[in-house]
Amino acid sequence: MINEMDDYIKICKKDDLKEKVGKRFLVNDIEVAVFKVDGEVYALSNICPHQHTHLIYDGFVENGLVACPLHGWEFNLKTGNMAEGRKGLDCFKVKIIDGEVYVKVFKKEFNW
Repeated sequence: MINEMDDYIKICKKDDLKEKVGKRFLVNDIEVAVFKVDGEVYALSNICPHQHTHLIYDGFVENGLVACPLHGWEFNLKTGNMAEGRKGLDCFKVKIIDGEVYVKVFKKEFNW
């Protein structure tokens, strides 16, 4: 039987996350921005594709979107896509078990 938690890494307690305030984590050498909105937890790449800044965690959250604080590009918290539907940020799977937040990340090859 395959363990469904394979490749998930525990990063924090859900209660450690503040509503609509991002937090940055380094998971297997990948920067992850984590947000709690209406009790749901989302994990996205912390690197904005616009100018490759590591600031998504510090973005403004509203209406299911996070805006990069540098130039305002907006990304859907559930999909990572840009507001108009184009691919934007990598979106990572999240599981909550006994109040602990786990994420499953993957490496991406950048073509910048």
